[in-house]
Amino acid sequence: MEKYSQFRDRGSGISPFIPVKTPSTFLSALPRVFIFLFRLPFFLAYAAVYFLVLRWLPLPLVARKLLLWGVMGIPGIWWVDLQLDGVKRGSLAQQPPSRVPHPGSVIAASFTSPVDALYLAAVFDPVFAVSYPRSRKVRRVSLRGAIAHALGTAQLAESPSPGATGLTDLRALLKRYPDRVIAVFPECGTTNGKAILPLSPSLVTVPADTKIFPVSMRYTPPDITTPVPGAWFAFLWKLLSRPTHLVRVRIAEGVLNTSASVNGVGAAAAAHGVDEASSPQSDVTYEEQLVLDRVAEALARLGRNKRVGLTLQDKARFVEAWRK
Repeated sequence: MEKYSQFRDRGSGISPFIPVKTPSTFLSALPRVFIFLFRLPFFLAYAAVYFLVLRWLPLPLVARKLLLWGVMGIPGIWWVDLQLDGVKRGSLAQQPPSRVPHPGSVIAASFTSPVDALYLAAVFDPVFAVSYPRSRKVRRVSLRGAIAHALGTAQLAESPSPGATGLTDLRALLKRYPDRVIAVFPECGTTNGKAILPLSPSLVTVPADTKIFPVSMRYTPPDITTPVPGAWFAFLWKLLSRPTHLVRVRIAEGVLNTSASVNGVGAAAAAHGVDEASSPQSDVTYEEQLVLDRVAEALARLGRNKRVGLTLQDKARFVEAWRK
């Protein structure tokens, strides 16, 4: 991997874009082939029925969540280690509803795998939004769109394409969906779970009185992370060929956007309809950067990893080199 040394963070030496591989032998791979071939038709059929038919039916929220847990149950994702940062184990039920993501709040989640969006949908039923590194604007997507984004090349875009439709910001989404949680992946592109990329300025459009909950999701084995776009078959193989997968979920205390009460840049731009994708206001102020740093530090602490200076531009160059 020395030829990819240029894509290591200079400070920490971490390579967040190289796919994770777990050791395997012929004897250990043989039963995995049978597990994969057994699960694949069930998984594809169940997922197709859900996304093409069931999701459009007026089902109760509890029923929709159970159906999503079924999607995760087929590949063996049924062991979830959930913990609130700073809360002792066994006392989760005693915490107030305001301590976890709730309607009218924002989830700033780590971004490593298509399973991220699936888990969040099964637990919080959020409205998903796609962020861009150089824009305060976001694009609302469905659950299927959020899953596809984790393995799509569109995640390498630095900003929305000229003339893109459906752009909004988190403040507007919170106003439009007051009874829903808004989920965003502020790193914009996926990593292998070993680092936190610089965050999008989309978070600074959140109102000052709205909590932003950093949520970290890590997987064991960690090879179902998808740092390289387009590797659908490799992802399905790793997902379906193992008996079980563990999801380690950590939720930090809510972070308030203190910059919104200091300068109101995001609110003013949203109120006047400014296209911040091409506006100098997409550059964050000192107060706004402090907010982004608090969210990034929380994600790094929860995931037990480090923040890096590598950006989506670096990832795009890495993907090009990797495919060659």
